[in-house]
Amino acid sequence: MQVDYINPFIESTCELFTTMLSSEAQRGTISLASPEANPREVMALIGLSGMARGIVAISFPVTTALGMVNRLLGSDTKVVDDVVSDAIAEFVNIIAGSAKARLSGNDRPPIDLSLPTVVRGSNYTVDYPSGSTWIEVPFTSDLGPFTLRVTFEMKSET
Repeated sequence: MQVDYINPFIESTCELFTTMLSSEAQRGTISLASPEANPREVMALIGLSGMARGIVAISFPVTTALGMVNRLLGSDTKVVDDVVSDAIAEFVNIIAGSAKARLSGNDRPPIDLSLPTVVRGSNYTVDYPSGSTWIEVPFTSDLGPFTLRVTFEMKSET
């Protein structure tokens, strides 16, 4: 994966925080994700297909997930329930969809998104496809820390 391709995902993440959450997400140092890294307590994943094949994942501690959803909905939810899971799924969908628009041009074939999946709990392992390289971007915000992970390949345009 070319590191240049991560920028649309970073921009989309920052835009989500600014426009939907009235917050600012500050990007940390971009690195290769360690397979042993703790994926946090809530993780949302969405697949990419078409011109790009891969996966986008965002992971949060529960407090960050609740802070984001409560800010969005103007609520005071204390537990991760179906409403919180649906909102977290929509966050990854918005990030991937916005990045998709930035990566697709008028002369390029479209990028398709799968349905998002949310994984909850503290005792799980995410096994990524073997041989895949994941770019990891940690973020901080007034709603808490979270991590964006992206892996994908662009198909050659022939």
